[in-house]
Amino acid sequence: MNALANQLKSTLKEKFGYESFRGPQEQIINNLISGSDQLVIMPTGGGKSICYQLPALLLPKTCLVISPLIALMKDQVDGLKANGINAAFINSSLSFEERDQILHQVAEGKINLLYLAPESVGFISSILKKEYLSYIAVDEAHCISAWGHDFRPAYKKLKFLKNSLPEIPLIALTATADKATQKDIIHELGIIDAKINIDSFDRKNIFLNVQPAQKRIEKILNFISQHQEESGIIYCLSRKSTEKLAEKLRNEGINVGVYHAGMNAEDRTKAQEDFINDQTQIVCATIAFGMGIDKSNVRWVIHYNLPKNIESYYQEIGRAGRDGLPAEALLFHSYGDILTFSRFFEESSNQEFQMAKLLRMKEYADAVNCRRKILLSYFGEVLEENCGHCDVCKNPPQFKDATILAQKALSAIARVKENEPMGVIIDVLKATYSSEVKEMGYDQLKTFGAGRDLTKNDWQHYLTQLINEAYCEIAFHQHNHLKLTPLAKEVLFNGKKVWLALPQKNTKYKKKEKQTSTSNLSETEIFNELKQLRHQIALGEGIPAYLVFNDATLREMAEKKPVTSAQLLGINGVGLRKLEVYGEEFIEVLKKYGSKKKKKGETYLISYQLLAQGMSPIEVAQQRELTETTIYSHIAKLYDDGKISAINNYLTKEEINRIQRAKAELERDGEKLKELKPLYLALNEEINYGKIRIAITYLENKKP
Repeated sequence: MNALANQLKSTLKEKFGYESFRGPQEQIINNLISGSDQLVIMPTGGGKSICYQLPALLLPKTCLVISPLIALMKDQVDGLKANGINAAFINSSLSFEERDQILHQVAEGKINLLYLAPESVGFISSILKKEYLSYIAVDEAHCISAWGHDFRPAYKKLKFLKNSLPEIPLIALTATADKATQKDIIHELGIIDAKINIDSFDRKNIFLNVQPAQKRIEKILNFISQHQEESGIIYCLSRKSTEKLAEKLRNEGINVGVYHAGMNAEDRTKAQEDFINDQTQIVCATIAFGMGIDKSNVRWVIHYNLPKNIESYYQEIGRAGRDGLPAEALLFHSYGDILTFSRFFEESSNQEFQMAKLLRMKEYADAVNCRRKILLSYFGEVLEENCGHCDVCKNPPQFKDATILAQKALSAIARVKENEPMGVIIDVLKATYSSEVKEMGYDQLKTFGAGRDLTKNDWQHYLTQLINEAYCEIAFHQHNHLKLTPLAKEVLFNGKKVWLALPQKNTKYKKKEKQTSTSNLSETEIFNELKQLRHQIALGEGIPAYLVFNDATLREMAEKKPVTSAQLLGINGVGLRKLEVYGEEFIEVLKKYGSKKKKKGETYLISYQLLAQGMSPIEVAQQRELTETTIYSHIAKLYDDGKISAINNYLTKEEINRIQRAKAELERDGEKLKELKPLYLALNEEINYGKIRIAITYLENKKP
């Protein structure tokens, strides 16, 4: 392992609390340090931020981060400061004096990362120079593309950064970008030779669930009863929907907030902060809510309506389970959602493009095969096996010979001369005397009442499948009338067989039963007490609770019950800074549950972190109140484990040669070195046991 790799890993643990990199993180960081432009596509919660935050700690100048929302900037900066990292943001809310002070700190090399919105780039012209900046990171880069799902015109102006600072590397990052959007990002930012890193889009921890929209409120109430005390977001299509749904949930005693663009800025900020700080359990929101949310413990996301495209859906469900723990995405959909969006798109300049993306989203919702396969294939990723973690895999649909049923439906479409939408077709089949049926005389048709044995919902289910299977299609430009396709004639006149999936039964959720396992009860009890402590600390410091430790870290603490600093440092998400600031309080809670026996060998990890900060063995020994020999034994183990690649900081070449000669002489004399004392004596007690141990490890590994 080379020196840079050592430095990267030690910084990752010290500042962010993780033992190892995920996916392509390390390669991306190496590319950035070597000066390459990059486009990084990594799923929400996949660790994009570390890709540009960590190298900023190793390079001498400032990393400039372009981020779309003030709330997101503040959140990121608070999180970095909690990890002992110098970070700041600039936006229009700061006074001229405050902005000027931050720019002076950048010029003096005192800030690792500086965040700002694209609209605020004009505030920092004085530091847009190669002597002040190490690299530029453009987060949420899909906002730059007209093909993306969150187009932000101000992002279009960022191309000047590469044009004016061609020698400074630029990294663009996003969670979702199809091929058209990827090309647009590269072109618009002027990073033509960028290295492209695409991580897997698969968020395995999120259970994908899709249901028809009938009885949504009842289903949502049942869902929430199964996820008590868990944070969640419910996305609605309109402002009115968010208000009405929130009111219904509050009437059931549920702690729920509202967020939409029609609220004033103060109310929106309060709704967001209450949710981030766990004051509000659930938020009913339009899609305006979420991009600025870095809350790691959102356990579920519900879509009250069908999203307008798969990119939006993927981005929004990605707000659940960012900590890697199990999460759920529940989507409700109806034919009405398609009609609503088709009306919206009539006013857009790219109506055909938007409609095509909506229909891909509809295909996903109507699917009768593995949903994760469909989702990943949209982004060009192939999943060989069914995921086993979606509603279709858990409850595969049953198929039946629906040829006669299809003939009835297609015949009804033909007999109304292909001039009616789905609702009227169902009225004809069901013999419903609606105003349209009576006005047009459809009650005189041969097919009137031919499908009265099925429910309206069943007919909607079967007609949707007939559309998906291309037996008929929706003419959106002709008032959403259903039209027959050439395939329909094969069914009507040539006896072509049609197989359709049976409607799924609407199963009610059952409330989770209380766990009876003693160990699980214990873990839940510890986790809840740790959450209480975290909440108190967060209130005292005025930061979101998950910036202290996220839920995944607390759950690992509850499971492993660390009771020493060394053991706590071994938990993912616990770095040296957080160990120093919060460790003692958390250990006090954990001591009530855990064993006080110290695990052999764990203590060397603390020495590793201190050595990585540049401390000498003597300084580490003094700080840790251990002997210098003990610290040298830690160094030997670290070298043997590959965490340290060079020993010249701890042993001189002359000392190594002396130890090698003395060892060789003893072995020639037939001395078996089962312990170090004979070697220590042979060296006239001039080199301590710790150094001898390092030298022996070095010589046995035969490293150059």
